[in-house]
Amino acid sequence: MACLDIVHTTTYRYRHAVSLGPHRLMLRPRETRELRLLAHVLSISPTATVTWAHDVVGNSIATAVFDGLTDHLVIESRATVELTAPAWPVFAIAASAAQYPFVYAADEWTDLGALTVPQYCDPDGRLSRWVEDFVMARPTDTLSLLKDISNGVLTQISYQSRDTEGTQSPIETLERRWGSCRDFAVLLAEAARTLGLGSRIVSGYLSDVERSLIGSAGSGSTHAWVEIFVPGAGWIAFDPTNRSFGSRNLIPLAVARNIAQVTPVAGSFIGTNVDLLSMEVLVRVESASAQNNSLLAQGGGADNALV
Repeated sequence: MACLDIVHTTTYRYRHAVSLGPHRLMLRPRETRELRLLAHVLSISPTATVTWAHDVVGNSIATAVFDGLTDHLVIESRATVELTAPAWPVFAIAASAAQYPFVYAADEWTDLGALTVPQYCDPDGRLSRWVEDFVMARPTDTLSLLKDISNGVLTQISYQSRDTEGTQSPIETLERRWGSCRDFAVLLAEAARTLGLGSRIVSGYLSDVERSLIGSAGSGSTHAWVEIFVPGAGWIAFDPTNRSFGSRNLIPLAVARNIAQVTPVAGSFIGTNVDLLSMEVLVRVESASAQNNSLLAQGGGADNALV
């Protein structure tokens, strides 16, 4: 069990006072069976009217509405969470899904819906061929297959942190042979969908006490990984950036079908690009009993870009 304090601060500076549009914030850690949210405080300057709601998949969404003009915007989220995910998880996969290929139950298929449908074009079958290289036989062990594909992402593609906005398509990642954690997550989710499996993108934080994981330092602010639905076990977390599965080091903020739907901070202001002087992101995840151990470092660049 680990108790962690998380501070996530996003700071915008403007050349002159501007009018801010509504901002959509996905900063409240998502509680699960293995994550307990002990406290969460959201602070915003200038003062904003904040309303809360849940989206269609249960993510907590805060909407901040501003009055007047301002030359800055500071959004700070402070949370304390308790993680109980085991280091070596065992998944009780249903007998009907232990071997791939398998067929989801009718209700599962209906509810998974678009999460089983590829989101990117693959006109030449490039992604399909890449995925098929991991399928040694039919039938084959489902969990072993998913581990092989997830591990294969980092084995075949170099990790590069990237601050710029946007995410590469799976085909671009395969062709360039490099990508950030958000590119890896998109590739793995799309690979699973190519096999007819339900998958979703997760944004959140990476807890790295020993500073041995990828994506926990440098210029990135948050982390991205994938959850794949397997009957009996439910949603299984796979972090292709670190060749790991299970939720031991992962603190989710939000889940969605598309990477663009889990941006931690999204909003607008009335003005031009030159009116924005700077945008800085600082994410810190620390042991609640050892405040001196900074596990994530300062970030910048794209608006809370998932590295």
